[in-house]
Amino acid sequence: MKNRPLIIGITGGTGSGKSTVSKAIIESIPEENLSIIEQDAYYKDQSHLEFKDRLKTNYDHPFAFDNELLIGHLNDLLDGKSIKKPVYDFEKHTRDVDQYTEIFSKDIIVVEGIMILEDENLRNMLDIKIFVDTDNDIRILRRIQRDIEERGRTVDSVIDQYLSTVRPAHMQFIEPYKKYADIIMPEGGYNTVAIDIVVAKIKSIIESKVKKDN
Repeated sequence: MKNRPLIIGITGGTGSGKSTVSKAIIESIPEENLSIIEQDAYYKDQSHLEFKDRLKTNYDHPFAFDNELLIGHLNDLLDGKSIKKPVYDFEKHTRDVDQYTEIFSKDIIVVEGIMILEDENLRNMLDIKIFVDTDNDIRILRRIQRDIEERGRTVDSVIDQYLSTVRPAHMQFIEPYKKYADIIMPEGGYNTVAIDIVVAKIKSIIESKVKKDN
């Protein structure tokens, strides 16, 4: 019988370097052993709303995420099934209903997102919980750069959003849940020592799974 996949959660505030840490792990682990799921793909579908109404949504609040679907997909992966991960269009502020990404069940499932520790049911599914801890000034600069280059935003809109929703949400829904992390990783992708330790742990788990399968 195939061993149960190991679920690793990588979280931290916006611009903390979560994606850099995930990328470093992915590049160190054979593709056939690892799948990744981004919580950002699970923003709720808003295709039933007009565009002007979608803009009013607070995307930095737990209610913006369809965690029920995410948890259901994780359970399917744990059962060895593949899933259809949603594709979210950040310029249209809703899911692209005609697209999805097929994700297969593998030895390691990495779940990355800002609020994966806030939801107790989701948190309890994570076997290893990593919190990427980065200074606030660095995070806001990264957020500005990302939203302008990748999501078609203006500097003013990013700053307004940061002050009105991002920072308050971080203080209420992200920072307090750091206490649930198994590993707190300062400076994210620049912390090569911490990344090497995590990768070594993952590789040892994969090797153990292979021995059990054989």
